[in-house]
Amino acid sequence: MENQVLTPHVYWAQRHRELYLRVELSDVQNPAISITENVLHFKAQGHGAKGDNVYEFHLEFLDLVKPEPVYKLTQRQVNITVQKKVSQWWERLTKQEKRPLFLAPDFDRWLDESDAEMELRAKEEERLNKLRLESQGSPEKSFYDTFHTMADMMYFCQMLSAVETINAAIGVTQSPVMPSLIQLLGRNFILFIIFGTVEEMQNKAVVFFVFYIWSTVEIFRYPFYMLSCIDMNWKVLTWLRYTVWIPAYPLGCLAEAVSVIQSIPVFNETGRFSFTLPYPVKIKVRFSFFLQIYLIILFLGLYVNIRHLYKQRRRHFGQKKKKIH
Repeated sequence: MENQVLTPHVYWAQRHRELYLRVELSDVQNPAISITENVLHFKAQGHGAKGDNVYEFHLEFLDLVKPEPVYKLTQRQVNITVQKKVSQWWERLTKQEKRPLFLAPDFDRWLDESDAEMELRAKEEERLNKLRLESQGSPEKSFYDTFHTMADMMYFCQMLSAVETINAAIGVTQSPVMPSLIQLLGRNFILFIIFGTVEEMQNKAVVFFVFYIWSTVEIFRYPFYMLSCIDMNWKVLTWLRYTVWIPAYPLGCLAEAVSVIQSIPVFNETGRFSFTLPYPVKIKVRFSFFLQIYLIILFLGLYVNIRHLYKQRRRHFGQKKKKIH
């Protein structure tokens, strides 16, 4: 005779963007929680209504959800948060109209739709007020609004910078491809992935320093190239072009590294870009693992670029050959 499947008591509540599940099991360790084909699977050893046993349940959601549940263990229960694919109010939790016997509303967190809308509106107003105060406050606070002020322009400039790499690849310019490609990929990774997809990173002061250092380098580099196209050599600009990089490139690399390090806890918490390897491996690969590898590549790329720029500087400002009398 097969063992009877034990189901724990589960309480639920919702907001427009999230679902909250509270599983009444105590002393749980390492539960197996996953979402496959819009079905939440739960299995864990813990102490419930039937004593210390293995408990499990499955819930097919009414509408689409994101397949990365986040859970938190306490001594008395397991709290699970599931993100909805579309921010909207659900009339019920499950696809089946009849509510499962083990499922009940969580009245400690329960809100009607109108109350939830007021809560959502209040949070949005609080966020906007915070941004407004930061932008109108002291000069130090203005650092935190850099992304929202400059993001569109930086997106445009960084996409346009791909032309420089393409020109080097097809021979329009004599510049080597590798340093240009390293800079293009590195900057776009920081801008589009670290800053662009993680809202928590967009209000950090490091964004100001990254954008400022990038722009400082290009202020002298591109005018130098433009004058070179018409065979003009302005000595002051040439000196700046081959000197400003000495402090700017290491500082820029340091600022980019800080932004990556600050983003690692955020990616771990949200599970963004993480994935689980298919059966039979079933190992979750966190995106933060790739970020740690990227930090090593970042400093290797800095070495390649500095080596290239040092050779260029020596070619322009190296010691002149002594005249033979």
